Amino acid sequence: MKTPGTKIYFASDFHLGVPDHDNSLVREKKLVRWLDIIKHDAAEIFLMGDVFDFWFEYSTVIPKGYVRLLGKIAEIADSGIPVHVFRGNHDVWAFNYLNKELGVQLHRNPVIRNFNGKQFYLAHGDGLGPGDTGYKFLKKVFELKVNQFLFKWLHPDIGTRLGLYFSRKSRIANIAREHKNDFKFIVEKEMLYAYCMQTLEKQQDLDYFIFGHRHVPLVYPLNGKANMVILGDWVTNFTYAVFDGEKLDLQFFEKE
Repeated sequence: MKTPGTKIYFASDFHLGVPDHDNSLVREKKLVRWLDIIKHDAAEIFLMGDVFDFWFEYSTVIPKGYVRLLGKIAEIADSGIPVHVFRGNHDVWAFNYLNKELGVQLHRNPVIRNFNGKQFYLAHGDGLGPGDTGYKFLKKVFELKVNQFLFKWLHPDIGTRLGLYFSRKSRIANIAREHKNDFKFIVEKEMLYAYCMQTLEKQQDLDYFIFGHRHVPLVYPLNGKANMVILGDWVTNFTYAVFDGEKLDLQFFEKE
């Protein structure tokens, strides 16, 4: 009988699919190796969004590829380890396939969890905090049922190729192609920082805010008690966070 794990793992922003198939496959295999290692002591695993750079589920069709990752997630979930997947801004059109086929718990909104007496606020991070009204409007457009219904009328070859075409023209794809991280980041000017401080005014018992989205690996103290953790990415950083019941560490995996 398998000994239950004790550690909680968090990772985000894999953006599989960009900049091209071959480079994406290298990152996917690295991700599978990481999952193979952590499954031995994991109590739960949280994939915090943008697992795919483009994802749309038709009624009977999903995007081609990613079979190594999907199979590994299903294996881990079948073994009894809860696997959580948050929808990010690139895989906002994940509906119920991952839940029904792989057994993951799919989250569309922020979640608060207690691990060994510590309060964790978990979210991908997109659309949180003040400002960025253009993106917030666009997100609402993408989440409208009528627009999702209309997109389904595109043949899957057309819809998926269209989505991947724009993905491979994106800033993320260029960063992946050039193997460098050019994200500008001043913590106290960040919307996520403002969001954390606003949330702490209402809920002071929080210990950790765990976000993806911004691609910069960071642990930042907020008020003498809580910390904001940004998980980095698996495009250039290959970072993840692990909570062992006492402390949380941000770590690198096979960083070249």
